[in-house]
Amino acid sequence: MCGFAGVIHSSVKSFSTSTLQKMLDAIKHRGPDDAGLWSEENIFLGHRRLSIHDLSTAGHQPMQSKSGRFTIIFNGEIYNFEELRAQLPSILWEGRSDTEVMLHAFEVWGIEKALRSFNGMFAFALWDKQEKILTLARDRMGEKPLYWGWCDDTLLFGSELKALKVHPSFNAKINRSALALLMQHNYIPAPYSIYEGIEKLCPGQYVQIKVGQTRNDVIPKHYWQLNTAIESGIKQPFTGTDEQAVDLLENTLKQAVSSQMLADVPLGAFLSGGVDSSTIVALMVKSSSLPVKTFAIGFDEPGYNEAVFAKEVAQHLGTEHTEFYVSAKDALELIPKLPEMYCEPFADSSQLPTYLVCKMAKQHVTVALSGDGGDELFGGYNPYQFSPKIWAKVKLLPLSLRDLLFKVLSGSLLPDKLNKLLAVFPAKDKEHFYQLLMSHWQHPQQLVIGAQPLPTLLNAHEKWPKTDSFEHWMMAMDAGQYMPEDILVKVDRAAMANSLETRVPLLDHRVVELAWQLPLHLKIRNDVGKWVLREVLYRHVPRELIERPKKGFAIPLAQWLRGPLKEWAETLLDEQRLIQEGYFHPELICTYWLEHLSGKRDHSTRLWGVLMFQAWLEKQ
Repeated sequence: MCGFAGVIHSSVKSFSTSTLQKMLDAIKHRGPDDAGLWSEENIFLGHRRLSIHDLSTAGHQPMQSKSGRFTIIFNGEIYNFEELRAQLPSILWEGRSDTEVMLHAFEVWGIEKALRSFNGMFAFALWDKQEKILTLARDRMGEKPLYWGWCDDTLLFGSELKALKVHPSFNAKINRSALALLMQHNYIPAPYSIYEGIEKLCPGQYVQIKVGQTRNDVIPKHYWQLNTAIESGIKQPFTGTDEQAVDLLENTLKQAVSSQMLADVPLGAFLSGGVDSSTIVALMVKSSSLPVKTFAIGFDEPGYNEAVFAKEVAQHLGTEHTEFYVSAKDALELIPKLPEMYCEPFADSSQLPTYLVCKMAKQHVTVALSGDGGDELFGGYNPYQFSPKIWAKVKLLPLSLRDLLFKVLSGSLLPDKLNKLLAVFPAKDKEHFYQLLMSHWQHPQQLVIGAQPLPTLLNAHEKWPKTDSFEHWMMAMDAGQYMPEDILVKVDRAAMANSLETRVPLLDHRVVELAWQLPLHLKIRNDVGKWVLREVLYRHVPRELIERPKKGFAIPLAQWLRGPLKEWAETLLDEQRLIQEGYFHPELICTYWLEHLSGKRDHSTRLWGVLMFQAWLEKQ
């Protein structure tokens, strides 16, 4: 697990490696163990290393292939590198790192075949000296980040925006349309970033760039597509019995978990006591001869604390368990760090406990496995169960009547649940219904000055996979956008801020592909999600320790904004300040803030998006 940054100038020009060093210094947290620079004519590559495999200098990067043709800077892990090493023609290996195996694979198999052979999480930049081509690539599900873009005639690329911003050519003009997406989703989906001209490479993509080319000259390509896995799985579904499905999933998960437990440093896992993390920990326990170290976060506020459930599961499995209880004071102390931690504004409020559990884990381990991905793959989120039923009732009312009710009742102080229902009344179809349901600000272009609509997975029909049900369509949308752009961003930045590597066994592409082969009735049964995953878990943990309403990794944000975070929030939401900065129409923000403070409405998730942008902007 590491971080990298690089520069290509369109022509050979004076460029000090001290600038590249400063770019690396900005992401030192991603790799505190080692650093390296490499340059040739007008290309400059830099790397920061967090040593996980082969702790010796044989794992140092930038690393060159045996022939000298390829030079790589790489962030992530290739879990099957030992298998690939055995398959490749034998050479005199310098060490035991996965990076060296990657380079040899590129030499022997070429770029795309090598990419398809990798089982792991990764982002990398690869320079081909022979062809004078730079390849940028990202893992299948989007676990590791990669930003890239041109500033004038200079190509900048790296693991985080904060590295690119150090370069003197960087243009820090805010993309207002991307800001509107932040208001809508509380994250900015790929390929967009908060800055104009800078993109995020999408999951499963690679792009090849020759010196002198511009953005209009290159087109990212897919070496693997989630949509293909979805359509292929639905077209050729699993046809065995329930028990055979549970057996198959358990065996596939065992392979994924055991492959991700390989490390030359201490390793543990996050444990919430829910289905996903408990399943991962249970399978880790089966694969380990030593007690597994587990970590959980709790809250003193009633209704938010799952630490007690995590402790019960930990006791049953016999793990070495550590827990930490989060207070409003902890959150307040952490908030000033968030703009530094997230290189572009990000507003999933569970970023706070995620950082704190990573901080706690880092005191004991260097690698932690997580249970992310189970909801999107196996139908765990509550909307998958209730949305089809609600839409079936909503659509009985004519759209013209629903539009009228929406216009008449909008702005009235309805209870929060009724207001949420009212927000979906303008839906033209079930897909539009889900888009509205998942939007914090339904019309963000009316909030952000100068913003224009941008196509995303959720609103661009041509990007949708062909599915066999509304439930599977919702799961596909979340697996393709919400998971990589929210969940995985949150975990990567929070972990890397603590120099902790996180791994996600449920996102092993073999698990993902199997999940989409399983029919819907193996995922959602009797209005309960993750049926088949639960059955795997119940082979290891008693049912009564797990069965309870889903809570998610939430914090008592609404209460905190009315209490200990109120003064901080009021400063950032000051009307005159908003007018002066010129990004938002302030009227609705101020109205929502007053309504929230009164306790009549809960606008916490909407306001958090504005607050996170404001806090981030203050640091720029």
